[in-house]
Amino acid sequence: MTYEKEFHVASLAVQLAALLTQRVFHEKAKGTISKDDTSPVTIGDFGAQATIIHAIKKNFPKDEIVAEEEASSLRDNESLGDQVWELVKSTHLEDPPAEYEVGGSIQSKEQMLAAIDAGNSAGGAKGRIWALDPIDGTKGFLRGGQYAVCLALIEDGEVKVGVLGCPNLPLDNEAPLSADVGGAEDTNRGGLFGAIIGEGATIRPLGRGALQQCQDIHMKDVPDITQATFCESVEAGHSSHSDQAEIAKKLGITKESVRMDSQAKYASIARGAGDLYLRLPVRANYREKIWDHAAGDLIVREAGGEVTDAEGKRLDFGKGRTLSDNKGVVAAPKAVHRHVLEAVKSVLGAK
Repeated sequence: MTYEKEFHVASLAVQLAALLTQRVFHEKAKGTISKDDTSPVTIGDFGAQATIIHAIKKNFPKDEIVAEEEASSLRDNESLGDQVWELVKSTHLEDPPAEYEVGGSIQSKEQMLAAIDAGNSAGGAKGRIWALDPIDGTKGFLRGGQYAVCLALIEDGEVKVGVLGCPNLPLDNEAPLSADVGGAEDTNRGGLFGAIIGEGATIRPLGRGALQQCQDIHMKDVPDITQATFCESVEAGHSSHSDQAEIAKKLGITKESVRMDSQAKYASIARGAGDLYLRLPVRANYREKIWDHAAGDLIVREAGGEVTDAEGKRLDFGKGRTLSDNKGVVAAPKAVHRHVLEAVKSVLGAK
């Protein structure tokens, strides 16, 4: 089975959601509240989730969706709900056929709230399930850093389609890896990364209407591992910086790692701007969410990389809403992945 329609709809939906998030990104007040786990959520998260789920349900009404947010706080806080509704109803693709393909306008605030709440699937190993993170890296989004709009289709536990909208990454695949997001006048930023299983990975500019032309991307060869560039999370609560430093030392890597938020790290290594991405467990009982990895996992693998957990197992997206059978993430070019994994096992095994 080919997934051209799914990829096309997902790409347009992520592009539309990225436009919405950019409007919030440039505002001083982002309508931020704290969730039960104390992590932040903004009106951009809610609006992007509504927009993408609306597009999925219009095109694939029987598909399930595992998404990060739910609408109870918007029902409890009418003013916040109104802010999200104003944002959603005033954000459109500038190309009418493209706008039609993502389902057209959401008709009411209640329809918007229902769309947000439709991301409540339990996930699992059977059927078609979309994994959605409307703003991955919300803390980066709030501090003016990197973030990503992330969407993947998982069918019978296997990722088939992945799309990442990264508004603050440079368009140039040759640009050096950096957490810098440029200034407001920098128009050479904003990439839409994507992959269909078995068909390679691509990047295209984030546009405002119909999808723009794409080009293939590939991971960079790493003939000398000591010259590799690491990507890691900004937040020490997400990945162990000290373990990463020990792994770099074991591999002979002296270059300082580049810290950035979100699945922009997957996109960066897939295009060859960086080489290695590690996400190392910070506590024994922590389990990664599937929406934080599904799209990036496929894009890196289709760009010529290998993605496993810290024990060398493939990430299993068929276990529900979390990667309950996996600990950590190790992503690298295929030729050096085993070497990197050995260093990871050595450092973590000595603890």
